[in-house]
Amino acid sequence: MTEADLIKGLIAKDEGAWKTLVDQYQILVYNVCYGFLQNSHDAQDLTQDIFIEVFNNAHKFRGDSKLSTWLYRISSNRSLNFIRNNKKWRFWKELSSFFVDDERGESQESEEPMDSDEKYELQERSRLLYDAISRLPENQRIAFTLHKIEDLPYTEIAEVMNVTLPAVESLMHRAKVNLRKTLTPVLK
Repeated sequence: MTEADLIKGLIAKDEGAWKTLVDQYQILVYNVCYGFLQNSHDAQDLTQDIFIEVFNNAHKFRGDSKLSTWLYRISSNRSLNFIRNNKKWRFWKELSSFFVDDERGESQESEEPMDSDEKYELQERSRLLYDAISRLPENQRIAFTLHKIEDLPYTEIAEVMNVTLPAVESLMHRAKVNLRKTLTPVLK
């Protein structure tokens, strides 16, 4: 089934199109939601809500981008609204990989087993990073999350956010600068 056929089927409320949509995109939508919420139960609930929304609003898909891009956009926006409305800021998955010195390319993470003090320190660093990311301006936070958590390339982030590629590059640069300003004093 082509993407155009899938959209036509969804607009016609065809159950086969609904099943195809869920089969093809459930993991993508869940992963985006989980990347923002860091809670499996909430991500599952939101994923179901998003598919119902897409099924009921398929007629609003303009076809300006890929269906997956539209789903990324809806999933990102709904996840942010969920966080905003419920004030359920949760720890994100392991974020220690973001503690990388860009100039030297050295990770501060050790490959040796950690003792309880090291685990506590890593959890504290993750919490500090999470807090710093949550305080980023919304567009910077979205771009950073889509790139670092969802591993989307800048070109796809530009489509999801409906901005230009240079705008995404600028958002990412400013997000990194803001995170360094916030985290450098507390991580030394």
